Amino acid sequence: MDDREKKSCNAIEKENRIDELINLVEKNTRTERHLEQHSDISSPSRLESAKELLNTRQENIETLKDKIIYDDGGPTDERENLVKNMAFTEGYIEHNSDHMSNEQLQNMKEKQQNRKDKLNELS
Repeated sequence: MDDREKKSCNAIEKENRIDELINLVEKNTRTERHLEQHSDISSPSRLESAKELLNTRQENIETLKDKIIYDDGGPTDERENLVKNMAFTEGYIEHNSDHMSNEQLQNMKEKQQNRKDKLNELS
């Protein structure tokens, strides 16, 4: 793929992201209006569900904005990534330690310790 094709693909990707962003913002606005107009007659569980949906959409909007601006998804929160990776790995170890070799298990535990050390450095 030459530079011109690559730029064309990037432009198409950016255009698709902008379209997706517009759709998300429109859906978010409609949900906000619906909450304003009908919150008095909706059940508490439906209100909570709508609020969770709003929060998810707002996070997706922010993510898309970063992807449009930075092309690669934007700046990452190293601390947040470390915490997520630690939680994921801990669950993985709990569920799969019986099927792992001692070497694999030790490597994972070592990586976990490195993540903890790095997290302490960032604090």
